[in-house]
Amino acid sequence: QVQLVESGGGLVQAGGSLRLSCAASGRTFSSYAMGWFRQAPGKEREFVAAVTWNGGTTYYADSVKGRFTISRDNAKNTVYLQMTSLKPEDTAVYLCAAETSLPNVLHTTPRVYDYWGQGTQVTVSS
Repeated sequence: QVQLVESGGGLVQAGGSLRLSCAASGRTFSSYAMGWFRQAPGKEREFVAAVTWNGGTTYYADSVKGRFTISRDNAKNTVYLQMTSLKPEDTAVYLCAAETSLPNVLHTTPRVYDYWGQGTQVTVSS
């Protein structure tokens, strides 16, 4: 069983920055591929970014490319999402997810992931 806990969300003005963290339980975090998703009210869950087990490869949605950076620290069992140049359309609940079967694959589909956190709210005001 893996537990994921997100933190770092909040209210920020457009153009501002936030860094989200996702802390994972368990001793095998370093063998998981990780992803960040977001979900706005009334919308489907949307892929944001993914990283392979060792942080060597990353992938981003076009909507955040060049503004967001995903990274991980396996010694701390934590994955991060650094968000800059935030826009009002980035407003959503941000969730991290773990995929335990294919750690070298960058997964963009929510149903592939095995474990999810509860999410952290990010609100960007204009």
